[in-house]
Amino acid sequence: MKVIDCHCHIYPSKIAERAVAGVGQFYARDMHSDDGTAEGLLAACAGSPIQRFVVHSVATRPEQVRSINDFIASECDEHPEFTGFMTLHQDLQDVEGEIERACEMGLVGIKLHPDTQQVNMDDPRLMRIYEIAEGRLPIIMHCGDYRYDYSHPRRMAAILKTFPALVVDAAHFGGWSIFDLALEYLEDASCYLDASSAMEFLGLRRTAELCRAYGTERVMFGSDFPMWQPKAELARFCDAGFTEDELQMMLWDNAERFLSNQKPA
Repeated sequence: MKVIDCHCHIYPSKIAERAVAGVGQFYARDMHSDDGTAEGLLAACAGSPIQRFVVHSVATRPEQVRSINDFIASECDEHPEFTGFMTLHQDLQDVEGEIERACEMGLVGIKLHPDTQQVNMDDPRLMRIYEIAEGRLPIIMHCGDYRYDYSHPRRMAAILKTFPALVVDAAHFGGWSIFDLALEYLEDASCYLDASSAMEFLGLRRTAELCRAYGTERVMFGSDFPMWQPKAELARFCDAGFTEDELQMMLWDNAERFLSNQKPA
């Protein structure tokens, strides 16, 4: 069965080691790979059924946006199995211009991380981005962190009501580290959710329960590389007791719809 990994971070080789260490420090966790480059991602998936990768990175300062988008676009040009998402920042000047530029380079969506970018998910500066993206570009949104309120799932629920045509992946089951709370807000919301950075904390039984509570037509597989090893995460996901039809949706079909900017089935 073919697989799309819908949540991968990659970094330029000259900063990859430092970037990976920084992510580990932010989450106070050991990273499962110290090679956060595109080559490291592909090597980590060699021999696996993972055939496509959604790749992105996050700008923590507005002056990083253009160079990150240039990097992601260049890696997608070099690796046809990559699909790239642009980064944006709430304080970036000429957001519309950068979105147009990134789209011209072939990037097909937007990745935002309110916690590391230190902005409320429903801040007016980000609401302007959703207004531009609605009906045009899908968004991968980091959701949830017990330490912060920036990306609380209640904010995502409000955004989805304000922008009903917006296509969103509410990453980490809609609420990293607050998974059950996220279910209260997003169980009936019209969004996708990915299973990245979740299974280690949930266990296989609760992973399967959450997938079915949200609906397996909404859930996508994601590894959150380099935080986790994609092959190990895929094996864990496939051991959770899903049917072949459920796996077909969550490992491939849902991600194809999401990347085509289609709302969940």
